[in-house]
Amino acid sequence: MDMEELLSIIKRKTKYRPDIGIILGSGLGEFADDLEKSDVIDAQELHGYPASTVPGHRGRWVFGRIKDVEVLALQGRVHFYEGYSLHQVTLPVRLLHGLGVGILIVTNASGGISTRLEPGDLMLIDDHVNLMGTSPLIGWVPTDEANRFVDMGHAYSEELNLLAEDTALQLGIPLKRGVLGALTGPSYETPAEVRMQAQLGCDAACMSTVPEVMVAKSLGMSVMGISCITNRASGLSESSLDHEEVQRIAAQVAPRFRKLMTTLIVRIAREYLHQ
Repeated sequence: MDMEELLSIIKRKTKYRPDIGIILGSGLGEFADDLEKSDVIDAQELHGYPASTVPGHRGRWVFGRIKDVEVLALQGRVHFYEGYSLHQVTLPVRLLHGLGVGILIVTNASGGISTRLEPGDLMLIDDHVNLMGTSPLIGWVPTDEANRFVDMGHAYSEELNLLAEDTALQLGIPLKRGVLGALTGPSYETPAEVRMQAQLGCDAACMSTVPEVMVAKSLGMSVMGISCITNRASGLSESSLDHEEVQRIAAQVAPRFRKLMTTLIVRIAREYLHQ
């Protein structure tokens, strides 16, 4: 099924036309439950849409409101390591854009590399390093040819980041900035790979997010990202790494994350969109 058919199905199932979309990473999906008057579309209803095979990623599109602000929250994402192409992985972003979403908030669970970061921290993504060895823009011809060669010099909106920092400060929620490194997974990084990322300036490591940001920027969307630090990266602690622990820590952080997102999204609508 092509893009236009998928967009047509989605538009028939909801009257919402939000400006703000958020992709919820591992353990953070409950934020979508906070939306009022929601319309829920199960990804299985979208024929041709890639299905998530990872625990903690429910595969639902939730349209709703936070106060008077319309929001679309994706409960879960699909990953390159699940066997999908990066074109399939980033299909949700292209659909969001096709629905009129102009601001994309990406979230994930990440392993902390920097000594500044501990499990349970929230990290505002300042920049990223793509270590996946490929790009979602390869082979994709955008409608606007100029967008094929995307300027990634400001991948994450500084205006949105400053708004996030101010909101976190007002709420008393610690929020640290950092650079995100993205590898393919699904294996966790080796200690040597973690040392490499540290040398490259990465503060945290993940297996997602960066392809979505690249496509969003190619489409002219404004992007903000937040990582939930769920563990110290390989070789930096005595603990073994496993997905259940990632989900457990993310669940502990979720109340702070939900409080921050709820307040921030309202501010973005009032202070960023309406300026």
